[in-house]
Amino acid sequence: MSTIDSSTGRTSVWRGLARQLGPALRLVLVATLVLGVLYPGVVWGVSRLPGLVDRAEGSVLDGPVASSSLIGIDPVPADPAADPWFHLRPSASAPDSATADLGPADPSTSGGSNLATTAEDLVTAVAERRAVVAGREGVAPAEVPDDAVTASASGLDPDISPEYAALQVPRVARVTGLPESEVRALVAEATSGRALGVLGEPTVNTSELNAGLVATRPGLR
Repeated sequence: MSTIDSSTGRTSVWRGLARQLGPALRLVLVATLVLGVLYPGVVWGVSRLPGLVDRAEGSVLDGPVASSSLIGIDPVPADPAADPWFHLRPSASAPDSATADLGPADPSTSGGSNLATTAEDLVTAVAERRAVVAGREGVAPAEVPDDAVTASASGLDPDISPEYAALQVPRVARVTGLPESEVRALVAEATSGRALGVLGEPTVNTSELNAGLVATRPGLR
């Protein structure tokens, strides 16, 4: 019966361990360099490209409410009878105290109502919203566009249709004292066309639009 020198056995184990640790350490170093240095550096560099910087930094706006152009926040007028703001779509995240879910929504909560178009609750809500918006803008209910009375899937969409923005121009001009032509110019600046010229519909970013109002009329409340 043969015996194995215990010291020789231990040496073989350490050598085997060293052979395994060497490639493992090299892999860790390479992965750290590629994934911890090179990849973040490339992503940061891409985020500095023209057109991407604002999105990478959160697209922060200094408007009636400090916010982002990517998140819709419906400002609350200090005097509802003299409302100077452009309003966005209703939101399922609006508090119970909000009239017909017409804001302000809770920006920390995203989600829709998930109601079908045939749901009685949705039909009732749309009719109520249409009456409220028509009264606020001083027009007939039939003139209120659909996006003014239907919520987006996220409930935080800052974009409205050009038709809804145009509906609000006379009120905003009257309350702020700005000429309607100047207010329409602000709307045009906040309007984006179809993606690639063919996808989607033109939209007006209410966050950018209200920030433009504040820049034009400091002290708006």
